[in-house]
Amino acid sequence: MKKTLLAGLLAGVAVAGVAEARDQIRIVGSSTVFPFSTAVAERFGKTTSFKTPIVESTGSGGGLKLFCAGIGEGHPDITNASRRIKAKEVETCAKNGVGDVVEVKVGYDGIVLANSRDTAQFSLTLKDIFMALAHDVPAGACASADDCTLVANPNRTWKDVNPALPDVRVEVLGPPATSGTRDAFVELAMEGGCKTFKGLKAMKKADKKAYKAACHTIREDGMYIEAGENDNLIVQKLTTNPRALGIFGFSFLDQNSDKLQGSTVNGMSPEFEEIAAGNYPVSRALFFYVKKAHIGTVPGIAEYIAEFTNEATWGPDGYLADKGLIPMSDDERKEWSASSNGLQNLSM
Repeated sequence: MKKTLLAGLLAGVAVAGVAEARDQIRIVGSSTVFPFSTAVAERFGKTTSFKTPIVESTGSGGGLKLFCAGIGEGHPDITNASRRIKAKEVETCAKNGVGDVVEVKVGYDGIVLANSRDTAQFSLTLKDIFMALAHDVPAGACASADDCTLVANPNRTWKDVNPALPDVRVEVLGPPATSGTRDAFVELAMEGGCKTFKGLKAMKKADKKAYKAACHTIREDGMYIEAGENDNLIVQKLTTNPRALGIFGFSFLDQNSDKLQGSTVNGMSPEFEEIAAGNYPVSRALFFYVKKAHIGTVPGIAEYIAEFTNEATWGPDGYLADKGLIPMSDDERKEWSASSNGLQNLSM
């Protein structure tokens, strides 16, 4: 009798728990993926019987921190990322019970350095970007590891960086350290410029820690201004400060091309075709990650994945291309659609 009563009470608790579970998908993460995810969420809410997912822009690092914190209705179901999840983040997820994760690659994006159309367009090299924004720079030619002294960045104007550039103060509005855009920018643009110095490039084999510190550390003397995770805010600030440059994803430039222009990098313009062809040097892949334990508990997650990976969504003629997403190749899309909709676990 007591066992029957206890079983009934436990069953009641279980039913109550299910009843209290969220009936709306919660998505966090990258500000770059945010407009694409929002577009999919809105279409999903209009064309299915499920509620429109809630999408928050928290930055890639911030989103993965929230995502990996645990399982249950108090934790997000999906996190967007403008870089691939790091091994240490996978470890954090696992420690907190988030063991089964589905990785979905959605396409590509370029990172642009843009300024107001009211001023001249910048033509930069990766070396220029490094010399403008690095915390420490070579004092001389840095032709070898034995002849490469680093000093605090003395460059105050773009003309100091390169005599061919304007005599305008270096002022760059960019994302904070929690941003996937910042991670990718540092890896692709800063390190790309750093490696143009033979002495610094040689350091990579001799002392990886010192090499990373030299190539990845951005100056902190007011020339680089952390403008938060909201890329739209950077866009707004550039329209009121035509002397500044801003760092953000291509889609934000594409949506504001009447007001802003992208700088060329190594002679390549940040254009859809150049990014898609792999010619533009500062481009990266975009992802989102799904908590497998929430599928079937929070309604609509599998169907959301299907909507995002539909050809009418992420294909060359899909509605996300109209918003600036650079589609993957046909073969890549087929591969990722199969693994994503098959709910295959992340493999590092």
